[in-house]
Order: sequence, then C-alpha cells, then structure tokens
Amino acid sequence: MTVSDFPALYISHGAPMLLDDDLWVSQLADWAKTMPKPKAILIVSAHWESAPISISSTAANTPLIYDFGGFDPKFYQMTYNTPDASWLGDLVAKLMPDNEPLHQHSTRGLDHGAWVPLRVMYPDADIPVLQLSMPTHDPVKLLSLGARLRSLREEGVLVIGSGFMTHGLPYIRDWRTDAQAPGWSSDFDLWAAEALAAGDLDTLIDYRNSAPGMPYAHPTVEHFTPLFISLGAATRPDAAIDTKIDGYFMGLAKRSFEVG
Repeated sequence: MTVSDFPALYISHGAPMLLDDDLWVSQLADWAKTMPKPKAILIVSAHWESAPISISSTAANTPLIYDFGGFDPKFYQMTYNTPDASWLGDLVAKLMPDNEPLHQHSTRGLDHGAWVPLRVMYPDADIPVLQLSMPTHDPVKLLSLGARLRSLREEGVLVIGSGFMTHGLPYIRDWRTDAQAPGWSSDFDLWAAEALAAGDLDTLIDYRNSAPGMPYAHPTVEHFTPLFISLGAATRPDAAIDTKIDGYFMGLAKRSFEVG
C-alpha cells in the first residue's frame, strides 16, 4: 500500500478499559502495522456531536478530554501529546462548502473515542491528530461529508470514523468481557457484515428500518453513524469492505473495517 491509496477506517473503539483487553489491543496494533505510517490523522468520534462542523484544537500537546465516569483512576492520568496539526486544519477548512463555515475550537482536545484507539495504534503520539465533529446523523449527509474528506487520503491522511458496531448499553445484562452476545447484538452485526460485504449502501442507509436488533443495538445512533463518514471517504463507497476486527466485547459487536 502506498500513501496515494491510504484507506479510511471504521473502528469500534470501546470504553477505556478496552486498553486492558489483550486481544483487542493486539488486533488493533497488528492492523496499524499493515498500513504505512500516516502523515496525519483526521478522526470523527461518536462522542462529539456538534453543528456547525467543528474541529478540535490544532495546537500541539492539547490536553485530552476524559469524557467518562466510574473507571479506574489510571485512565484519567493517561496522556496522548500529539504534534501541531495546523496544516491539517487548514486543509480541512478548504474542503468545507462556502455556506458551511468550519468552527475551530482553541482548547478542545481529543475525546476517548479518538485517543483510546490511537494510543494502541500509534503509541508514540508522533502523528498530528485532528478531531472533526459529527454534525448530523443523516446517513446521506454524512456520506457527502466523507466524500469531501476523500482527497485527504492522497495527502497521506488517515481518515477514521470511530464508533461501535453495536452499543446497546442499557440492555446489557451480563457485563463480563467474554459474555455471550445478546440476539439483538449478533443479529445486527450479521446484518451489517452482509450489507457491508455486498456494498449495499441503500440497506445501510435504511438501518433504522431494515436492521434486525433495532432499536436495542443502537438506542441512540451516534456509535453507528460514523461508519457513513468512513464509507463516504472511500474511493467507491459501494465497494465491498475489508473487515479487520470482529467478535464481541461484553456482548457488543466490535466489527471494524477499512475501505480503499
């Protein structure tokens, strides 16, 4: 793979304690090793829903956001000090339509949907990282936004949508990490796998009506919809995807994939 055909990714990022899960860590780290080192990373996380479209601080060493509660204190001490990303911020701003100005936050850092997977994939924190807000959950609009970001791949930028393939936390009854997946989780995951393998955008777009396991798999949809930004950034959004990670964590599907 060369920089000119850098992929876009959809990552099931999980909670901070996934950093203690040896299997997930090894899967994500091994995946990163199959790609050339990116010049920069643009990531859209389920945990930043904001319109108008916004970007995080471009300054080096911007402090992280610890947007979670009740976890081991060690997770609140973790850092991920990345280099200045001003040039990437300028590139992203130029890709936005004239009637949708980009808002730049001066102090907002990366939330855990960004820094948790990136600490595993690129532990040296020597790559500029910029986070883009998710301004809507409309799949068609998110596909269009992803398409605007497509050219970044030619600049050596890794585009990532970070969510979780199923995220029905209110309906989890067995919180063990190796718990059997509930039917609503496994059914949704199988449906998604088949639709993605077929490049069936229409079915994916209609997930609220066509996907089994709804609304339990996604009582709120912010962990699924980053997928559409990743697909939009693909050269062919309707091409079959390459699943890199599958299986379950606490019964939730951690399916993750890349598109060319």
